[in-house]
Amino acid sequence: MITVMGATGQTGGKIAEALLKAGEKVRAIGRSESKVSEFRGAGAEVAIGDIADIAFLTQAFFGADAVYTLLPTDPSSPDYRAEQDRQGETIVKAIRESRVPYVVALSSLGADLETGTGPIVGLHAQEERLKKLEGTNVLFLRPVSFFENFYNALPLIKYEGINGDTVTPDLAIPMVATRDIADAAANALRARDWKGVIVRELLGPGEITYTEATRILGERIGKPDLQYVQFPYDDQARALVQARMSESFANLYVEMTRAINEEKIKPHQGRTPENTTPTRFEDFAEEFARAYEAM
Repeated sequence: MITVMGATGQTGGKIAEALLKAGEKVRAIGRSESKVSEFRGAGAEVAIGDIADIAFLTQAFFGADAVYTLLPTDPSSPDYRAEQDRQGETIVKAIRESRVPYVVALSSLGADLETGTGPIVGLHAQEERLKKLEGTNVLFLRPVSFFENFYNALPLIKYEGINGDTVTPDLAIPMVATRDIADAAANALRARDWKGVIVRELLGPGEITYTEATRILGERIGKPDLQYVQFPYDDQARALVQARMSESFANLYVEMTRAINEEKIKPHQGRTPENTTPTRFEDFAEEFARAYEAM
């Protein structure tokens, strides 16, 4: 049995689907029946409840040969870091009490740093908690920016005619498709072929700048002149709050992008066949174009 947290999220859903297709027994964790019903229909066991409930989460992990974990993102949380810690502590307690032997945990590049990386500091803290587990083999997957993060820019592109963020326009950074993260996680959950604590970076097919990414997206949606605009940090934080995100999350977000711009958040393992993933940004752009047209 493999338990998957976040089974309705960007990575968890793809992981559960891949495991089911491979013939694995899957327990999919979700908050409501309606959101996880498709997995029940595909043959998964479903655990419905709140991950803040230690008794629920322990039961959901109990009997599993391996578990996929992550810290859910709630940009509206009034104290985002405190919420990360609460969730992280509950997850680790549930793993310890259920004696799960293998854990694949979604983390991030930059999780080696204790401070100055915004929400990634919460992932650093979670890595430290998981490292202290006795009798549990832990694999940390460390991607950086998801291709799918560009979906957040759809309204800006559609109605303002630009793409924008606080990331330096011509800074080449590794970006990765969530499907490739899911494939790496699903393969590890099935293989369970490591011991102790392992870190694996996921660097996408290559580095790409926000300027180049915007050009590719613009071409796919019929806006070849689409421009990327770098916003000031304070302006971006205010815009996020206006978009109903908490001030806590907004400030952490711009702290993270500042750390990216200052190249504090970066790979340490070098590019290898193992951390280079296959999905190109151009492939994602086709999906992005369909979402744009559907608006």
